[in-house]
Amino acid sequence: MEIIKDLPEVFEEFAEQRKKSFLSIKEVKDKGIPVVGAYCTYFPKEIAMAMGAATVSLCSTSDETIPEAEKELPKNLCPLIKSSYGFAKTDKCPFFYFSDVVVGETTCDGKKKMYEYMSEFKDVFLMELPNTQSEEALKLWRSEIVRFKEYLENKFEVTITEDDIREAVRIENEARKALKKLYELMHHDPAPMMGYDLFKVLYGSTFKHDRALIPGEIDAIVEKVEKEYAEGKNVGKKPRILVTGCPIGGATEKVIKAIEDNGGVVVTYENCGGAKAIDKMIDADAEDIYDAVARRYLDIGCSVMTPNKNRFELLDRLIDEYKVDGVVEMTLQACHTYNVESLAIRRHVNEKKGIPYINVETDYSQADIGQLNTRITAFIEML
Repeated sequence: MEIIKDLPEVFEEFAEQRKKSFLSIKEVKDKGIPVVGAYCTYFPKEIAMAMGAATVSLCSTSDETIPEAEKELPKNLCPLIKSSYGFAKTDKCPFFYFSDVVVGETTCDGKKKMYEYMSEFKDVFLMELPNTQSEEALKLWRSEIVRFKEYLENKFEVTITEDDIREAVRIENEARKALKKLYELMHHDPAPMMGYDLFKVLYGSTFKHDRALIPGEIDAIVEKVEKEYAEGKNVGKKPRILVTGCPIGGATEKVIKAIEDNGGVVVTYENCGGAKAIDKMIDADAEDIYDAVARRYLDIGCSVMTPNKNRFELLDRLIDEYKVDGVVEMTLQACHTYNVESLAIRRHVNEKKGIPYINVETDYSQADIGQLNTRITAFIEML
């Protein structure tokens, strides 16, 4: 497929993808296609895809519905949880409204309790996610994936075969490979595009219902970026930044803007919207497909895992591969797992990798933009 449009327009289209998907989700529903909503990178979407369902990322990145959530939830709770619950409670998220079931996971204590309240007004399937990555934990997670499959079969009166799952795995693997090729363009020095443009595509792609369309669209962008880079178009020499920490999107895109408005370029994202979600594939030909799906998802290096060696391994690799000059960690207020782990990340980046690190703690308001800019400007100038 050939892209005639200019790259800025293409990036903007991906930025608008969430709004477009708000409109198209009703069409999906009208065709009788089941809709399965989720919030987390641990959601094994291939199981839902295997029965022909559309999978959607639910709204959780705006302060718009937080006041409504605070009528029932503590004010000093993580904004991601309050935003998720507020959108669900107010029905302001079309994805949530049209979801036949919401799949939750026992990542952190706040989300676990939120799902309890949410289940009072929505079908919620809660998956028991182990907080370690041992072989024993893998057995539990595999059994949860089988339990999820059986739940879908009973609820929607369908049969999900292992062949169906393998086909869904192949489709999602192709989407991941395409997105990986896109963010690997940032190996180039100077970078071929701004990190915010890269983010728009990575984030926008999570709202695409038809996962089989992703490779064609992304490959066309990769080809165009490579062509323009060969013609000498790039962003110029800038300090190369890795972003890690809590999920970014919506309100927290202010962190990316603060980095790039003040002289840096984000060359890689370790967090949920970037490499963490895309880096590993599933072996579609594995003898035990449930084990293969379980293994891939359990290996995600989220701060809820103890110990969390996979996060450090991925960070190491990204810092080296992308010739990173500095690491910016974005943590959300009251996100205890990421905030506590930030000490270990700081030590690792400073002492083992020998590069500067800064942690910015924020929420979904825009009140701290001035302070963010001041701190990040100072950090980038130091580089």
